[in-house]
Amino acid sequence: MGAETGSVEAGGDRFSQDPAFAVHEGGKLAVRPTRPIETREDLALTYTPGVARVSSAIAAEPALARRFTWAPRVVAVVSDGTAVLGLGDIGPAAALPVMEGKACLFSEFAGLSSVPVVLSTTDVDTIVETVVAIAPSFGGINLEDISAPRCFEIEERLRARLDIPVMHDDQHGTAIVVLAALRNAARVTGRGLGDLRVVVAGAGAAGIACTKILLEAGVGDIAVADSRGVLHLGREDLNPVKRWVAEHTNRAGYAGTMTGALEGADVYLGLSGGSVPEAAIASMAPGCIVFSLANPIPEVDPEMAARYAAVVATGRSDLPNQINNVLAFPGVFRGAIDAGATAITERMKLAAAEAIAGVVGEDLAPGHVVPSPLDRRVATAVAEAVAACARDEGVTR
Repeated sequence: MGAETGSVEAGGDRFSQDPAFAVHEGGKLAVRPTRPIETREDLALTYTPGVARVSSAIAAEPALARRFTWAPRVVAVVSDGTAVLGLGDIGPAAALPVMEGKACLFSEFAGLSSVPVVLSTTDVDTIVETVVAIAPSFGGINLEDISAPRCFEIEERLRARLDIPVMHDDQHGTAIVVLAALRNAARVTGRGLGDLRVVVAGAGAAGIACTKILLEAGVGDIAVADSRGVLHLGREDLNPVKRWVAEHTNRAGYAGTMTGALEGADVYLGLSGGSVPEAAIASMAPGCIVFSLANPIPEVDPEMAARYAAVVATGRSDLPNQINNVLAFPGVFRGAIDAGATAITERMKLAAAEAIAGVVGEDLAPGHVVPSPLDRRVATAVAEAVAACARDEGVTR
């Protein structure tokens, strides 16, 4: 025990050498009041007895909570720590720095407050009931880093139970930005979405969501592969989500490997990790598009991909065309909350993707098919597009 304690105490020096630890020292969030309490009158209005009049009014007319509490403009960032970044199942305590970071991004890019909520359970029923129970404190639920396939059921059930925006960002944030980038990549290579044959490597949360939004957007044909090969209706090992994908993709009924499916394909979309051999990329169609999004090591070496592809995108901040969820989720929630939306619909996600793609504008180039994650115009454009779509669809209060 003595040696263990010593190593922890000595850890300060070790951690001080890494600037990331300095940023996270003591956490990255704080809750601060928006009203000063300097006089007895301030105290009486902020708390009792003044607060009782507000609470009584809300009890009589619950809709007043939107005006007289913080809840409508606060997002809960909820995780069970089972699929954190590329680290996997590391548990709720280790996931908390990531959720704090997410809350910082909500504040910085969308002006929304958010609260990290990490749960010490992986049971679907318990997670759903817990989030439903705390939902009155929030105006939106951002699900984060929950492993597939549980994440699909959790999101679906929460969307059915709650009348506030719910979105699993690992699914839909990624999908929105991928669609935005692919719209512009198709434009820069002189094609439309309907002309593209896409191979998606990875049938987890992001892979499934990307496939669905690409289908909604009118992509010509898609083949989705998991670790056992391309999904097709002849496979007997498919869960319900993968079976749905098999029913709506892979027109040719191809039953081979992912690398085999790449022959003649227009787009590779990597969301799985691992590595792809150069010969497979070389077999793709001329002027192909490679989105290799595993972090920190892309599935396709970017330098190698550039020898064959007209457009290359990764998830890395040190390379061109970074597919970063921060381009989507702050504006999506801001727009949904501003409009008083009761849900985030498929059309709202498509509107968000169009808005992100539109920010690139005249600067469109093979090395610039998505805006910089630090481009402050993006969240505003996304929020406005999402809010307008919500009002048009009639999903607002």
